[in-house]
Amino acid sequence: MRAVKSRDTTPERLVRKLLRPIAPGYRLHRKDIPGRPDIAYPGRRIAIFVHGCFWHGHDCARGARSPKANADYWSAKIARNMARDAANLAALKEKGWRSFVVWECQLKQPEALKASLAALLSQTRAEPTPPPPAAASPSGRRPRP
Repeated sequence: MRAVKSRDTTPERLVRKLLRPIAPGYRLHRKDIPGRPDIAYPGRRIAIFVHGCFWHGHDCARGARSPKANADYWSAKIARNMARDAANLAALKEKGWRSFVVWECQLKQPEALKASLAALLSQTRAEPTPPPPAAASPSGRRPRP
């Protein structure tokens, strides 16, 4: 498993290639966003995850097959990945972000995927959330910015 990359995978690079003409200016692997999405548009509050069908338990032909060797380990691992993905999407929604999951099998139809991404990105920009009110210091004065 050490050879399995988590960044700049071929599916991720293909999605970025589709996004470049539609909406450049994305950010990669932002640590300050829940779930650390593969591609993020912070101004639009959109997070895009590129998931491998096998690793994240998609219900397509590739994701539905289970390994014969060490089956208990792999089924538990994929179940943990799916639970983590659901928690990350819920955390993003709670913070007001829109999320989109691109599955590896969707890359077989790049035109349909490009249309889906264009529709997602053409929606109106999310209103920026106002900063939280500054806490008053013990002296009663607001801290300096």
